[in-house]
Amino acid sequence: MFNLFKKVLGKTNDAIKDVAPKKRKNIPKDEFEDILLEADVHYDLVERLLEALPDTINKIQAFNSLISVFQYKADFKESDVKPFVEMIIGVNGAGKTTTISKLAYHYQQEGRKVILGAGDTFRAAAIEQLTRWATKLDIPIIATQQGHDPSAVVFDTIESAKAKGYDNVIIDTAGRLHTQTNLSEELKKMIRVAGKAQEGSPHRKMLILDGTQGSSSINQAKAFNDMIGIDGIIITKLDGTAKGGSVLSIADELKMPIFYIGTGEQPKDLIRFKANDYINTILDEIFI
Repeated sequence: MFNLFKKVLGKTNDAIKDVAPKKRKNIPKDEFEDILLEADVHYDLVERLLEALPDTINKIQAFNSLISVFQYKADFKESDVKPFVEMIIGVNGAGKTTTISKLAYHYQQEGRKVILGAGDTFRAAAIEQLTRWATKLDIPIIATQQGHDPSAVVFDTIESAKAKGYDNVIIDTAGRLHTQTNLSEELKKMIRVAGKAQEGSPHRKMLILDGTQGSSSINQAKAFNDMIGIDGIIITKLDGTAKGGSVLSIADELKMPIFYIGTGEQPKDLIRFKANDYINTILDEIFI
C-alpha cells in the first residue's frame, strides 16, 4: 500500500523536495509551513495545523498534527442489501466514467455480480465510453440514446439487477454544474426514482473529485452536497499533480469519508484511502 501511495504522490513529493531537499530528524516550523503550502494545503488549515507545534518539529509531532484533520465521524456504510445501488456524481472531466470502471472491476475481483447504468444521457460520449468499459470488463449495462430521460435508465437498471440477482448497481450521472438548477432537479428525480425501484436506494452517492484541481474542487463538492447530499468521495488523478496536500483541505472542509484514490487509467488502478499511509508517505520524504 505504501508503494502505491508513493506512486500516487510522486509529483507532490518531488515538489516537497524543492522546499526540503534533505531529510532530517527535525525541521523548523516555518519550513514545515512552506512544505504544506507547496503541496496545496489551504492556508487557513496550515495555520491551524502549526498552531500547537513547537518551533522545531519532528516526524511524530508532524504526524499527530496532520492526522488530526481526519478525526471526524466518517460513515463508511456498506449495506448488505442486494442490489447495493451507488450513484456516481461529479463534473464532466473529473474521471467519473473511468472511476465507474474501476469500481466495477474492484467489485468483480471480490466475486460480486455488477451491472452499470448509463445515466449521463446528456452526452453521447459518456454513454459510448461507459459502454466500451462494460464490454471490456464483460459487465452488463443499461443504456439509452442521448437526450432520453436518465431516471428511466435508473429505474430499468435497478429492476434488471433485482430480476437477475446482481449484487451491485453503479449508475453514472450528468455533471453540468454550469446549469445547476436543471442538474439539481434531474439528480433529485433520479434519486426519487431509484427509491421507487428499490426502497432505500441509492444506498451511496459517491462524488468524484479531480485531484489536479487541488483545493478548488472543494466548491464543487459543496455544490453537489447542497443539491443532494454526498455520502463519500473518490479522488482521481492525484498521480498527475503536485497538489497532493489538497486531500487534507478536502477532508478538513467537507468532513466526508474518502473511500478511494485513483492511481492511473486502468480498471485495477484504484486503492482504498488510508489516512495513516497517506500522511506517512508525505512525511517520509521530509523526515529521517
